[in-house]
Amino acid sequence: MEALKPSFLFHLFAVNLLGLLLPLSFLLLLRLSSALYLPAPPPLFLSLILYLNSPLLFLLVTFVIVSALLHSLTGKSILHTNFPGHVSQPRLYAAWILLCTFQVCVGVGIEGSLSIGLSDTVVGRVEGGLWSRILFFLGLHESVVHWTKTVVKPVVDDTVFGETRKERWFETTATTLSFGGLWWWRLRDEAEALVVVAERKWLMAAEELGPVDILGWCLYYVNVAVGIAKVVNSVAQFLDKVRFSRKQSKTYEVVLEDNV
Repeated sequence: MEALKPSFLFHLFAVNLLGLLLPLSFLLLLRLSSALYLPAPPPLFLSLILYLNSPLLFLLVTFVIVSALLHSLTGKSILHTNFPGHVSQPRLYAAWILLCTFQVCVGVGIEGSLSIGLSDTVVGRVEGGLWSRILFFLGLHESVVHWTKTVVKPVVDDTVFGETRKERWFETTATTLSFGGLWWWRLRDEAEALVVVAERKWLMAAEELGPVDILGWCLYYVNVAVGIAKVVNSVAQFLDKVRFSRKQSKTYEVVLEDNV
């Protein structure tokens, strides 16, 4: 069976592991935002690393999530949609560069956060309560699926098989379970830190909001917008199926009457 082949198992493991780079990047951004509340500033070298790495990671995550939002709203994407067959070299090189940049930023950020002993984020809640968290969860999941299909899978497919392959249901299920595990383990309790940091700085008025604070606040609500688009698209698809089934049943009844 193909599912038991080492190449297939390696492919499945690599796609899911690299697919988690996006939610891990988001979790890392939450930790780095909390570094602003440390009683003692980190050493100069680590400060330079964190302050240079954080904006780049913000831009990369924002780029992927905005691409997911555009795909949810229009069906088109900034990133190349994964189709079975051969991937053009420029698109494959772009996917490699984006994936490797993510890996370097996440690795540097994790090393820096561990060096300054940062293990917890600022815990808090934003307005909107449960519905806001549900929409954020759906939006981030949709962004992870989009990231996996457009960047991770083409790279891993080309590396393992030499061409892209159609995604199967158990691959989609594995991606969902991996993201769900990370959400339950960490993100569900810390997902709102980006908004909380920006709102606390605004209320304290001790210092002005920086570009990273504003970008983090926007990033949270862009994820919520992706979640809203996902819900609307799901409802629209369900209504289309209902209309189609009714139209089919009416056509079948007319055919039966004609035969009689």
